[in-house]
Amino acid sequence: MSVAIVARRYARALLELGVEEGKLDRIVTDFETVADAWKTSGELRQALENPLVPGETKRAVVRELADQIGAAPTTQNALLFLVDRHRLRVLPYLARALQDLADGREGVVRAEVTTAVPLPDAYYGRLQARLERLTGKRIVLDRKIDPSLVAGVVTRIGDRIIDGSLRTRLDSLREAILPDA
Repeated sequence: MSVAIVARRYARALLELGVEEGKLDRIVTDFETVADAWKTSGELRQALENPLVPGETKRAVVRELADQIGAAPTTQNALLFLVDRHRLRVLPYLARALQDLADGREGVVRAEVTTAVPLPDAYYGRLQARLERLTGKRIVLDRKIDPSLVAGVVTRIGDRIIDGSLRTRLDSLREAILPDA
């Protein structure tokens, strides 16, 4: 079974628990934090994925991590469940799926905005307002920096990409002028 499918199933269950307990936002934040730790710490991944490390040691590591971030009891229990089922590698997918489900429940759409350099907050505010008018939904901007863009902005909303980068315009111009190059 695909990791994304498994993650989505767990995310749906966590969404229901979070709504029932009134702690959905906290659980979403907890999973984002743990998934970030998972992605950035090779030592953590290695310790928790290593079949030679006893299950109880893995549970202790997860409990310690949950305590450090002040995770909700539901988050800690879900993480321990993932340890017991040897499913910790779904963490990044689970965090993303849970965020998507929570956003959908709230009527929020995430837009990834990539620029060559950080732009003023006022620009992001105008962009957010324009995207909200275009989509008719509440937009949350996730900002990213990519110096290879040279200038301009690339915005991704779901499967739609609005590419206003100078790099893309230069590539298009190069193809128009030198089609066989």
